[in-house]
Amino acid sequence: MNLKRTNTHDPRSPQVSRLTEYFHKMNLSNAWASNHTNGLIKDILPRGSIKSDTDWIYGNALYFKGAWEDKFPKSLTRDDEFQLLNGTSVSVPFMSSCKKQYVTAYDGFKVLRLPYQQGRDDTNRKFSMYFYLPDKIDGLDNLLERMTSTDGFLVNYITTSAVKVGKLRIPKIKIEFGFEASKIFDLRLQVSLYQKALIEIDEDGAVAAAVTKGGRRGCRGTIIVPKTIDFVADHPFLFLIREDKTGTVLFTGQILDPSKSSPT
Repeated sequence: MNLKRTNTHDPRSPQVSRLTEYFHKMNLSNAWASNHTNGLIKDILPRGSIKSDTDWIYGNALYFKGAWEDKFPKSLTRDDEFQLLNGTSVSVPFMSSCKKQYVTAYDGFKVLRLPYQQGRDDTNRKFSMYFYLPDKIDGLDNLLERMTSTDGFLVNYITTSAVKVGKLRIPKIKIEFGFEASKIFDLRLQVSLYQKALIEIDEDGAVAAAVTKGGRRGCRGTIIVPKTIDFVADHPFLFLIREDKTGTVLFTGQILDPSKSSPT
């Protein structure tokens, strides 16, 4: 490609110098995000996010890729209806399995734990993905309120035993979303914060990435133990990825419509 300099766009002019510096800063930041998330998140900074007076760009990245201990047979994946909060439904692919699962039924909701394979060179950590499914289609808000108001919820409402499952259906998911969170800062600080996150769940496992640029233990709830437990995630639910030995939560999110590439 041959580039020609014209008098109208003299690179020595202050306007072009600022424009060149702007694109240089943005490209460096986006390349950093891509490199630290294995190429999953490429454009953390949108156009216009870097100003002429931008001096510092702070960033952190988190990338996670895990394979299930027991993968879902792709031959069992079928399209089915996912019920939305507005009373309608969407058709999405659901994964299924006939194996025993780590499922516990509590009063008003169920918990499913899907363990990840442990790395050969990493025996000190154990990761799992948890699904919190309210019994009611519109019960997610109440479940979230219960989680946030109950001390030690993630420790007490947990599933540790594999049981026979009647029906098991989990939607395949791939969502990417971003937001500008500058409003959480003092307006006098002139700070901008941009975040992007991605999560993908399929038969083999889960891939997750996120980039940010710019007490007491409660009583265990009542456990309901039927002969077999159904876990059909065909309405809004919460998920999280957790390191089980330390209890550290890496990712969390709620699925309102798995047919969309971003959450509602």
